Amino acid sequence: MTTRIGRLNRTFAHLLLAAALFAPAAARAGDKQPEIDKKAAPAALKEAGLSFEDAKLLAGPERQAGLEELDRTVGSVLRGDLSDDEKAAARALSDLAATAARPRAILLALSAPRARSSKWIEGVLAGARSMARSVGADLVGGDLSAAHGPAGLTVAAYGELDGDPTGRDRARPGEILVITGAVGGSSKGRHLQFRPRLAEGQALRRAGATAMMDTTDGLAWDLFRLARASRVRVDLDLAAVPVHRDARSLEDALRDGEDYELVATMPPSVVARARRRVPNLRAIGRVRAGSGLWLVDASGRSRHWRRSEGGYEHGR
Repeated sequence: MTTRIGRLNRTFAHLLLAAALFAPAAARAGDKQPEIDKKAAPAALKEAGLSFEDAKLLAGPERQAGLEELDRTVGSVLRGDLSDDEKAAARALSDLAATAARPRAILLALSAPRARSSKWIEGVLAGARSMARSVGADLVGGDLSAAHGPAGLTVAAYGELDGDPTGRDRARPGEILVITGAVGGSSKGRHLQFRPRLAEGQALRRAGATAMMDTTDGLAWDLFRLARASRVRVDLDLAAVPVHRDARSLEDALRDGEDYELVATMPPSVVARARRRVPNLRAIGRVRAGSGLWLVDASGRSRHWRRSEGGYEHGR
């Protein structure tokens, strides 16, 4: 296995971006590469108004920005099937969608057990590249290595945009909360077949969306995080939530996760325009002054959502 991986790694290594940095605007002939001050990066990100969880902002020339998102898949989730290979790339691309960026490239780092064949490894690379190319990007580099434990795949996605990105910390009182599609049902496997909402993210930003994020850890938990980042209260209209047919109940739809839809906030005046650009868009709530996520039933009664009610909380 060491020989097989070594051979593949040598053919792959000429594409490796050693600093894991892709600056598309600087790639044109005659452009100067932007210098990144790593110590100043957190302050620069805060100035840009971009939360750290979705993607990181790398400043480039001509007010173009490069954004990166890192995602990792480990163990039995990575089986080498086309859907799993594509998912590893699609998860990273989904976070780019939440910033309204145009995808440009992905990097891939694969550690594989010695029992895996070259054909299996090549299949993983082909699946990730297929997903990248389907959205106008490509697999441009990475690293391969042997692993003593389960297989692990890490994908970094890079994109670009003009102007400021949408971040989860930009929701303002009075805005409308919208979502691009139905939620729930990941337990039946729909989380293995999804499409990053890249076009929708770009359309929502053009329409006037202020805050945006993808739904990966459960709709309720993600909205709680959006409210926390923006320091506002989010009222979720339970009757308006589009529940996927695979979801067992509304409660499951709120906590299942891995929906990879986009939630966004926007002024009421631009909702109609956003719906023309994203036909499946649904209004599901409102942003108010206050804090936390509040669930509003059909009669108008509201209650505070508690973190113990479910969803995936990283680090627990």
